[in-house]
Amino acid sequence: MTTKLIIDTDPGVDDAMAIHYAFAHPDLDVLALTSIFGNVWVEQATRNALVLAEQAAYPCLVAEGESQPLVMPPNPPSHYVHGDEGFGDLPAMTPKGKSDPRPAYELIADYCRQYPGEVVLAPVGPLTNIAKLLEHDPSITRYVKKVVIMGGAVRCSGNVSNYAEANIWNDPHAADRVFAADWPIELIGLDITQKIKCHPEHFEQIAQQSPKIGGFLRDISSFYIKFYHSVIGEYVCLMHDPTAIIAITNPDLITYEEIPLEVVLEGEAIGQTRPSKDAMRRSVRIAMAADGEKIRNTFLDICGETDKIVALRR
Repeated sequence: MTTKLIIDTDPGVDDAMAIHYAFAHPDLDVLALTSIFGNVWVEQATRNALVLAEQAAYPCLVAEGESQPLVMPPNPPSHYVHGDEGFGDLPAMTPKGKSDPRPAYELIADYCRQYPGEVVLAPVGPLTNIAKLLEHDPSITRYVKKVVIMGGAVRCSGNVSNYAEANIWNDPHAADRVFAADWPIELIGLDITQKIKCHPEHFEQIAQQSPKIGGFLRDISSFYIKFYHSVIGEYVCLMHDPTAIIAITNPDLITYEEIPLEVVLEGEAIGQTRPSKDAMRRSVRIAMAADGEKIRNTFLDICGETDKIVALRR
């Protein structure tokens, strides 16, 4: 049985990897991509999401989301990590299609009510659209199957500060509202994702198998890999966003701990995801251990088939 999926995304190099994995996976039915600021400006994110769907000839809708956080002023995009246009050194690409006229939160609400209890939300960027969804339709929590979030750093250091992971840090107020809502959440954060790595030769492998989409993923990865070399001294791509989608298709590869969470909203530790003592908060399933080799190989196996799957779809 396929899983109905909406990916809320700020593409983004590793977003593109996660999205092409999702498009190619036989057990996923991607209903829509919704865009959010973060790695790039939201207008860039919308454009890039349309480009990715057209690359894969994938018939999903794209809806534009929020351009800034709920409360605080926006941080600059992470162009130094993902490139000026979001896809490494590649120039901006112009999609043929247009985005859906609905704002992201409205499209998400419409799909979740159309398919009650069937839709998995996978936000792999800041959580502003998901917080706006709760504001727009407070009872939507009863209609969503689960929310699988790429974000947070619960028992490890952050990647934008000693405390915070980038997606949560970019809108901590939105993240705290999402964690406070009464729906099932799985958090795929730095506790596992910074340990899951692909090397340049892995991208060469998928480029050989699928020259078009695999070649695109190889090309955009080089900028990202250079960034990580400058930060951690290794020529690797940390597989943040793909791991969140693989957590949906291969849940047996991840071990979870269940505790309520809250987000620090001010001060030096702003954006930190930490255990909450609020007895009213529902526990979050937090990824704490993973089979990194199997996760990487799962990603490579699926992405190696992308061109073949696109040919069948066309």
